[in-house]
Amino acid sequence: MNSKYTPLFESFNLGKKLEVKNRLVMAPMTNFSSNPDGTVTDAEVNYYERRSKGVGMVITACTYVTANGKGFHGEFGGDQDELLPSLNRLASAIKTEGAKAILQIFHGGREVPPELVNGDVVSASNIPSEGEGKAVPRPLSEKEIESIIFDFGETTRRAIEAGFDGVEIHGANGYLLQQFFSPHSNRREDKWGGSLEKRLTFPLAVVDEVKKAVAKHAKDPFIVGYRFSPEEPETPGITMDDTLALIDGLVTKDLDYLHVSLMDFWSKARRGTDVDRPRIEIIKERIGDQVPLIGVGSIYTADDAIKALQSGVPLIALGREIIIDPEWVQKVEQGREAEIVTKINKENQQQLDIPDPLWQAIIHSPGWFPGIE
Repeated sequence: MNSKYTPLFESFNLGKKLEVKNRLVMAPMTNFSSNPDGTVTDAEVNYYERRSKGVGMVITACTYVTANGKGFHGEFGGDQDELLPSLNRLASAIKTEGAKAILQIFHGGREVPPELVNGDVVSASNIPSEGEGKAVPRPLSEKEIESIIFDFGETTRRAIEAGFDGVEIHGANGYLLQQFFSPHSNRREDKWGGSLEKRLTFPLAVVDEVKKAVAKHAKDPFIVGYRFSPEEPETPGITMDDTLALIDGLVTKDLDYLHVSLMDFWSKARRGTDVDRPRIEIIKERIGDQVPLIGVGSIYTADDAIKALQSGVPLIALGREIIIDPEWVQKVEQGREAEIVTKINKENQQQLDIPDPLWQAIIHSPGWFPGIE
């Protein structure tokens, strides 16, 4: 290995004495490839198994905690005990290759395709996402909110029983937790919305419920992380100032890591605190050493990764790049970083173990990838 990249392969403790073998993480990415009943497919398992051989930790695509939170066609489920064998199969495939297996748990809220929920799209308020043809959601009742919070705890229990090493609470990318935090989607006037403090109530209650489930059911160290998006383009919408308030709330919850969702690791703040500084820099400065941070976004080469690590962020996630080159980590570890592939070849689906639904999404959404040959 080139000594320049040695820091990428130092082990790291994620609280509670659970050691990750290196600083590289497979980012959570939807693959659209599960069975209609919510179980994982052979192709999906093979896809994860292939990419688990180098990274220290794999964060799965999101799984829904409640039936009406299913956000995608071809999404695997975690909302009922009948899915435990499916969840166990996925956890085992990842762990067999030496990576820690983290189950990302979520509810899609207003982003759920109406046909998946018989038209009953729900959210914090009756505000649709911006864009043509978006469904107008139904505001959740207080009883329903409490039920969904409970469901996050129940899916955490299933993750423990299925053999996962942890869960990541998905509070990013415009899904239900972010919808409650956002002034765009949350126009409530009860304890679940209104002021910034009240808009924090639901996401922090979910964190508490997940932590409670871990305390009750986990016999071994079990990771709990939280993913968030730092800003929204909408007005009103989440600003960097809002995000710093969210971080302040999350760091009090004894989480094992925070994970910022970015398309570009070095992207700059849009509005609020310190405009024109990289978001990752602002966030890391606010967190300090209170909780580890995972950074992500357009990291394709070994030099990209080591530069990101040198920012002080201790864990670096690979998203699109580990789809493009499943052996990315091994190539760097073996001194073969010059062989890393950074563009997808249209002829290489089978060689890359990419399930067909994900392959179709890649080929028909070229803007998602840096290049398709």
